[in-house]
Amino acid sequence: MPLLPRQPVPGLIIDTLDHGTFDLASEAPDFATLVVFFRGLHCPICATYLKELERLTPDFAERGVTTIAISSDGEERTRAMAEKIGAANLRFGYGLPLELAREWGLYVSTGRGTTSIGIEEPELFSEPGVFLVRTDGTLYFASVQTMPFVRPHFQEMVGALDFVRKNDYPARGEYTGAV
Repeated sequence: MPLLPRQPVPGLIIDTLDHGTFDLASEAPDFATLVVFFRGLHCPICATYLKELERLTPDFAERGVTTIAISSDGEERTRAMAEKIGAANLRFGYGLPLELAREWGLYVSTGRGTTSIGIEEPELFSEPGVFLVRTDGTLYFASVQTMPFVRPHFQEMVGALDFVRKNDYPARGEYTGAV
């Protein structure tokens, strides 16, 4: 069953490159934490996507949102991705267990060899997912992909946060009754 808005998300404790251990339950942003799961160093689309998140992380912070990008890659490959995008603001988590990826509703793919940028895909890795988790640990927004393409736009999210906060807009998609 997918994660449901207004319901608790699974626990998420993960090592980061330069910020110690990330524990979602210990995050204390004013509004929410933006958790972005990415495919890994082998994905050129992820690098472009995370560059935009890096650029907008201060804008998210102004709106009470902390950010983190996480993959199942190990520390070395994750550091290479952080360096590739020039990360200065965005936290990077690494070593996401694929069992935990599935708890979050992420899809898992098998490696298909060397990518278009000449980097070997891992044997198994998770596909992208973007989650906005409220400070109380409940899901506010989620987008999960089976492919590296067509992801939510971070600039659009920044604008939406202004509307959401101003209007106390509730999380949507929570209904689980009969239809």
